[in-house]
Amino acid sequence: MGRTRKGRAISGWLVVDKPAGMTSTSVVNKVRWALDAQKAGHAGTLDPDATGVLAVALGEATKTVPYITDALKCYRFMVRLGIATRTDDAEGEVIATSDTRPSDADIEAALAAFRGEIMQVPPQFSAVKVEGERAYDIARAGETMDLAARPLWVESLEMNSRPDADHVELEMVCGKGGYVRSIARDLGQALGCHGHVTWLRRTWSGPFEAEDGISVATIDELAKTDALLAHVLPLETGLADLPELPATAEGAARLKNGNPGMVIAADVEFGDEAWASFQGKPVAVGIYKAGELHPTRVFNP
Repeated sequence: MGRTRKGRAISGWLVVDKPAGMTSTSVVNKVRWALDAQKAGHAGTLDPDATGVLAVALGEATKTVPYITDALKCYRFMVRLGIATRTDDAEGEVIATSDTRPSDADIEAALAAFRGEIMQVPPQFSAVKVEGERAYDIARAGETMDLAARPLWVESLEMNSRPDADHVELEMVCGKGGYVRSIARDLGQALGCHGHVTWLRRTWSGPFEAEDGISVATIDELAKTDALLAHVLPLETGLADLPELPATAEGAARLKNGNPGMVIAADVEFGDEAWASFQGKPVAVGIYKAGELHPTRVFNP
């Protein structure tokens, strides 16, 4: 006999406004405990000292995580000019300093090179794998790596404020796989003055907003109650960027079994990705072809 998974079969999203000082994994574990959920995962890691949106997927919603990790995200962060650190944030050892301080105009001009399709080298202290090991484990052992540059789409990167000569607050909207610490490091290098991140906040991620997130303190307060369950958003919230196609009764039955099923299509074309619903509930995600959805993920909420 197969093992029975412990906990409740809850499917949906809980948006957490992550505090500084907690890992993303710790937040997921707390949510899973508080809801007594069978299965939970997050859509996009935040560094322990970062705050803001951490979207926690529950149950069948974990199948929609890729659509959130692939979505655009917005970050606000402060760059400390004049100092480079080993971790590219305020926690790391100082490895270089400079008395040079760029003007606002210098910063504005330099930001242009960080917009659009760019190539970015991850920080030494990152979760990138190097020959099967995490980069941060290798870095903690005192080794320096030649990490390969990776493509990153930067939708926008703007200067929000300049509190003083040593600091600049930026806001970036980017795609999957972006490292804010790398932006701060590379901007400092481009300006000839070094730089690192002092604080970072993810204000939104795909359809999820930090201002709508629940605090960890509230999770603790409402743990094991229906009041916390009321904060869970529907599974399909994670599919906001895909068109919804109502399935026929027969189509829904076929889709649930992993087969192509008939859907009622409007503004979709052959080959488009979409999700099918039946009686208001999500059934599957797949590719639309000639009146049918060919499923790639099937939901069993």
